[in-house]
Amino acid sequence: MASFVTNGGKVDIEQVSRTFKMSKVQLAETAGLGKTTVTKVERRDSPKAQSRMTEMLEILARVRDWAGSEAQAMAWYRAEPIPALDGRTAEALVKSGQANAVREYLDHLALGGFA
Repeated sequence: MASFVTNGGKVDIEQVSRTFKMSKVQLAETAGLGKTTVTKVERRDSPKAQSRMTEMLEILARVRDWAGSEAQAMAWYRAEPIPALDGRTAEALVKSGQANAVREYLDHLALGGFA
């Protein structure tokens, strides 16, 4: 995750977009943000945009090792239903402001709990 943060402490949306081979519009959609939020420089630094991107990146960083790669972590984030969370994906939960539920689920798994 540190590779995505600038010296000023902001998420570098350009770098995230390049790393995950997504357009900025696709990235915005994946994070649950509007298109203009990531395409207009003055909106990229808004607290909501930065918070949502940080939440997404924190979750991706936590699953990257067992997913196998950043690309596989993104695939899990976007498409894998989480049975313990009503079959919703991490993406759907983050978009609806429930990133903490995903983090708690990942904490549960890390402590040896069952999915």
